[in-house]
Amino acid sequence: MSDTLIISIDAMGGDNAPAAIIEGVARVAKDDPSVFFFLYGDEDQILPLTQQFGLRMDRFKIHHTTQIVRAEDKPSAAIRNGRESSMWKAIMSVRNGYAKAVVSAGNTGALMAMSKICLGTLPGIDRPAIAAVMPTMKDAVVALDLGANAECNSQNLVEFAIMGHVLYHVLFNKELPSIGLLNIGSEETKGREEIREAASVLKGFGSKINFYGFVEGNDICAGKTHVVVTDGFSGNVALKTIEGTAKFITASLKNVVNGSILSKIGFLLASGSLRRLKKQMDPRRYNGAMFVGLNGISVKSHGGADAFSFACAVESAIRMARNNLCDKIKEELLNVMDSAEADENLLSSSK
Repeated sequence: MSDTLIISIDAMGGDNAPAAIIEGVARVAKDDPSVFFFLYGDEDQILPLTQQFGLRMDRFKIHHTTQIVRAEDKPSAAIRNGRESSMWKAIMSVRNGYAKAVVSAGNTGALMAMSKICLGTLPGIDRPAIAAVMPTMKDAVVALDLGANAECNSQNLVEFAIMGHVLYHVLFNKELPSIGLLNIGSEETKGREEIREAASVLKGFGSKINFYGFVEGNDICAGKTHVVVTDGFSGNVALKTIEGTAKFITASLKNVVNGSILSKIGFLLASGSLRRLKKQMDPRRYNGAMFVGLNGISVKSHGGADAFSFACAVESAIRMARNNLCDKIKEELLNVMDSAEADENLLSSSK
């Protein structure tokens, strides 16, 4: 198994666990024979599902656990009482070097807290952030933070910007991706003090960071910048709004098409283009957010993920693991910090 990539799965996390989780894993296993899965959870529930969805016995190993981190559990309680849970055990397999990445659709706060404790953070990073790739009218955009840190100071925002810069560079081979700070206006005087302070620090990095300036909510899908940086509260609201809008447009198109015979004929004529639009706007395709800033790969799937959506999250984890993303982030992070043209006291002054 030396050449095999091992991915750990929290099989009990999420609204549709464990059925959707195992079906999603089976989809990935069918397409990629070089991946082996550690499945953490209740063996009595998991084993019949592996047979139901055709997951071959030589492609997985079940690690039986009896504890589950529930959606309503507070992170502190999950850490205190969940050391035998499927989530904790799956993360620990990455820390101990048995697996290259962990994927869970479970409680976001608990997953973040457990991942931070088990994996630790990269040097110079105070708080990890949830980062995800989203489609735009131009290039894809990396947005962070999407829910890990509801409140952030200027130092946190600067760290997110640097990690976003590195992540985009690694994923898309873009030398100097443009970075925007999400704000209520593009003017320099707009926004909270910590956002303006972060902007001032980022400007000080000079040519090492391609800081665009402030962007607004409508600029995200327009693709005005490659990276959008914000606090977790605003980022999560923006993400859910974009997802909800995509679902609204898809449902509206469906209702219009079913409205009359002429509409159905028009749909048939434009069916190819509409199918491509639906595929592009399907939020399930972009499932799989990474906790950037950790010393290991931990991927968060949507809690309500179906099998297709969870498979996309697993595929994201596989790509990150194969590209040695954490090592590259660590290397690039140190490079940016060490060679930046900003004054050495800029970061400390923003605390």
